[in-house]
Amino acid sequence: MPEQSNDYRVVVFGAGGVGKSSLVLRFVKGTFRESYIPTIEDTYRQVISCNKNICTLQITDTTGSHQFPAMQRLSISKGHAFILVYSCTSRQSLEELRPIWDVIKEMKGAELPNIPVMLVGNKCDETENREVPTSEGEGESKGWGCNFMETSAKTNHNVKELFQELLNMEKNRNISLQFDSKGKSQLKGTKKIREKCSLM
Repeated sequence: MPEQSNDYRVVVFGAGGVGKSSLVLRFVKGTFRESYIPTIEDTYRQVISCNKNICTLQITDTTGSHQFPAMQRLSISKGHAFILVYSCTSRQSLEELRPIWDVIKEMKGAELPNIPVMLVGNKCDETENREVPTSEGEGESKGWGCNFMETSAKTNHNVKELFQELLNMEKNRNISLQFDSKGKSQLKGTKKIREKCSLM
């Protein structure tokens, strides 16, 4: 198990072009870019207040390429939570998550039931190009024993909710995103927990 430090590390996996970077950038910076720029690996940090201490939500945006298995395994070993992204417009991208999920299962072993994992169908706004029905994504997530959500980084649909839900699943710490300072109310569906974490 990764040591419980002041960092809470979320790792984002998925095939190339499914929108991993777009989801992360939409969440962290509130921006969306139309052009596709392949990622090797980027890490984004958000300062949050957790259990009355300052800690860092660290989001690692991994490569969609299969050329870096050592980097992939290192990210899994350090990760506290995982987001597995496919595109609703590509059944192939869902298939490509299976070997990644297998490595997570292998490396996390008995700890897996306590680790937040979210299967995410991104690009749900592209209804005309959809190849993966919502029901199929839900069925896959049940088979894997993880949670499921559809998102659109482009329209900002379910992006904050995705990260909020992921943190709600954490059993070892009480973490919650609480947006203040800009007049945004706390996200709907946030579970009541004893201590809350908020974006600083």
